[in-house]
Amino acid sequence: MADGSLEIETPLVDGLTQAETWLTNNSDLFVQYGVNIISAVLILFIGNMIVKAVANSVAKVLKKKDMDKAVVEFIHGLVRYLLFVIVLIAALGRLGVQTASVVAVIGAAGLAVGLALQGSLSNFAAGVLIVAFRPFKSGDYVEIGGVAGSVESIQIFQTVLTTPDNKMVVVPNGSVIGSPITNYSRHDTRRVDLVIGVSYSADLKKTEQVIRETLQADSRLIEEKGIQIGVSALADSSVNFVVRPWCKTADYWDVYFDSLKAIKIALDENGIEIPFPQMDVHLNKVD
Repeated sequence: MADGSLEIETPLVDGLTQAETWLTNNSDLFVQYGVNIISAVLILFIGNMIVKAVANSVAKVLKKKDMDKAVVEFIHGLVRYLLFVIVLIAALGRLGVQTASVVAVIGAAGLAVGLALQGSLSNFAAGVLIVAFRPFKSGDYVEIGGVAGSVESIQIFQTVLTTPDNKMVVVPNGSVIGSPITNYSRHDTRRVDLVIGVSYSADLKKTEQVIRETLQADSRLIEEKGIQIGVSALADSSVNFVVRPWCKTADYWDVYFDSLKAIKIALDENGIEIPFPQMDVHLNKVD
C-alpha cells in the first residue's frame, strides 16, 4: 500500500515542481501581460471619458454659435464615434497588437460591411447632405415622403419626427433626400386656403362682401397681403368660393379653424345658405 501511494505521489510532485519552475522562469512575462491588460483597460475607460468630454465640448461650442439643435446632435454623434475608434486602436496597440494590421483589417472589414450595408452607408451620406444643405432644422414642421411632423433630431442614419398626435416616426436619411421635402415652417407667413360653397340662389356679391368683412375683423391676418376671394367652381350642388387670407405661420391652424367657424356664422346671420349635396331627378311620362 505504501509502495502504491509512493508511485501516485511521485508524478504529482514532479508536475508541481515543473509548474513552479515554469512560473518562476516566466514571472516577468506574466507581469508584463498583466500590466499591458490593465493599461489597455485604463485606456478604454479613461479614453471613453475623454471622448465624451470632447464631444460634449464640441456640442457646447456649436450651441453657443446658435447652430441648429439637429445639426449639433449629428456632429456630436459623429465626433464621438470617430474618437472612440482611435481610443480602441490605442488600447489594442497596448496589448501588443500591430495597429497597422488592425487599421488594415478595419479597412477591409469596413469595405466588406459597406458592400453588405449599402443602405446604411447611403443613409449616413444622406445625413451629411442634410446637415450641409439644411432643408429643415430642429422644430420645423415638415412633410417627407407622405409623413408629416415636427423635426425632433437629425441622427447619423435617420431623422426623427414627432407627429401632431405625439407619435414618433423614424425616417431613414436616404428616404429623406430621395423624397420631396415640404417645409411648412421655413417662411414666417403662410396663405390660408379655404373653399366655401353657397347655394346657387345666393347673391354672390353679397356673399363675397360678408366673407371679406368677416375676415377683416380678424387682427391676426396680414392686412398688407390682402384677402383674395373669387368663384373657383360651379359645382354640382354649390357655387364654390376660394378664400385666401395670409397670416403668420405660427397662427396658421388657429386662423384656419376660426375663419371657417366665423364665416359659417356670418353666412347664417345673413340668410346665405350652404347647401347639402343634392340631385335633381326628372321623370318623363311615356304614353
